[in-house]
Amino acid sequence: MRTKHRKPLEAIFADPISGTIAWRDVESLLETLGAAISEGSGSRVRFTVNDATLFVHRPHPQPEAKKYVIRNVRDFLTSLGITP
Repeated sequence: MRTKHRKPLEAIFADPISGTIAWRDVESLLETLGAAISEGSGSRVRFTVNDATLFVHRPHPQPEAKKYVIRNVRDFLTSLGITP
Protein backbone atom coordinates (compact mmCIF):
# COMPACT_ATOMS: atom_id res chain seq x y z
CA MET A 1 0.00 0.00 0.00
CA ARG A 2 1.33 3.38 -0.97
CA THR A 3 1.87 6.19 1.55
CA LYS A 4 -0.91 8.09 -0.22
CA HIS A 5 -3.35 5.44 1.06
CA ARG A 6 -1.61 4.46 4.29
CA LYS A 7 -1.98 7.93 5.83
CA PRO A 8 -5.79 8.08 5.45
CA LEU A 9 -6.04 4.50 6.75
CA GLU A 10 -4.09 5.45 9.87
CA ALA A 11 -6.19 8.61 10.27
CA ILE A 12 -9.42 6.58 10.05
CA PHE A 13 -8.25 4.34 12.90
CA ALA A 14 -6.87 7.17 15.06
CA ASP A 15 -8.54 8.06 18.36
CA PRO A 16 -10.21 10.46 18.76
CA ILE A 17 -11.80 10.49 15.34
CA SER A 18 -10.57 13.38 13.24
CA GLY A 19 -12.95 15.75 11.54
CA THR A 20 -10.36 16.79 8.96
CA ILE A 21 -10.08 13.65 6.80
CA ALA A 22 -10.71 14.52 3.16
CA TRP A 23 -13.54 12.52 1.62
CA ARG A 24 -11.63 12.05 -1.64
CA ASP A 25 -8.86 10.28 0.35
CA VAL A 26 -11.38 7.93 1.97
CA GLU A 27 -13.00 7.15 -1.37
CA SER A 28 -9.61 6.57 -3.01
CA LEU A 29 -8.55 4.25 -0.18
CA LEU A 30 -11.71 2.15 -0.47
CA GLU A 31 -11.30 1.95 -4.24
CA THR A 32 -7.68 0.84 -3.82
CA LEU A 33 -8.82 -1.89 -1.42
CA GLY A 34 -11.07 -3.27 -4.16
CA ALA A 35 -14.41 -1.71 -3.32
CA ALA A 36 -16.94 -1.40 -6.09
CA ILE A 37 -18.49 2.08 -5.97
CA SER A 38 -22.04 2.78 -7.05
CA GLU A 39 -23.97 6.01 -6.87
CA GLY A 40 -27.30 6.25 -5.14
CA SER A 41 -29.81 9.04 -5.05
CA GLY A 42 -28.56 12.43 -3.96
CA SER A 43 -25.18 12.18 -2.28
CA ARG A 44 -25.56 8.53 -1.26
CA VAL A 45 -22.73 6.16 -2.22
CA ARG A 46 -22.45 2.39 -1.86
CA PHE A 47 -19.11 0.61 -1.43
CA THR A 48 -19.12 -3.16 -1.88
CA VAL A 49 -16.29 -5.57 -1.15
CA ASN A 50 -17.15 -9.26 -1.55
CA ASP A 51 -20.48 -9.54 0.33
CA ALA A 52 -19.94 -6.55 2.63
CA THR A 53 -21.64 -3.26 1.78
CA LEU A 54 -21.28 0.22 3.22
CA PHE A 55 -23.81 2.98 2.52
CA VAL A 56 -22.73 6.55 3.29
CA HIS A 57 -23.46 10.08 2.17
CA ARG A 58 -20.77 12.18 0.54
CA PRO A 59 -20.12 15.35 2.51
CA HIS A 60 -21.26 18.64 1.06
CA PRO A 61 -20.49 21.46 0.74
CA GLN A 62 -17.28 20.88 2.75
CA PRO A 63 -14.71 18.34 1.50
CA GLU A 64 -14.08 16.69 4.90
CA ALA A 65 -15.93 13.55 5.93
CA LYS A 66 -18.14 13.73 9.01
CA LYS A 67 -16.95 11.92 12.12
CA TYR A 68 -19.87 9.47 12.09
CA VAL A 69 -19.03 8.55 8.47
CA ILE A 70 -15.40 7.90 9.45
CA ARG A 71 -16.67 5.70 12.30
CA ASN A 72 -18.80 3.74 9.80
CA VAL A 73 -15.86 3.39 7.42
CA ARG A 74 -13.68 2.18 10.32
CA ASP A 75 -16.27 -0.46 11.25
CA PHE A 76 -16.56 -1.52 7.61
CA LEU A 77 -12.79 -1.90 7.24
CA THR A 78 -12.57 -3.81 10.53
CA SER A 79 -15.28 -6.22 9.38
CA LEU A 80 -13.13 -6.87 6.29
CA GLY A 81 -10.08 -7.53 8.46
CA ILE A 82 -8.29 -4.38 7.33
CA THR A 83 -6.39 -2.41 9.96
CA PRO A 84 -3.34 -0.17 9.79
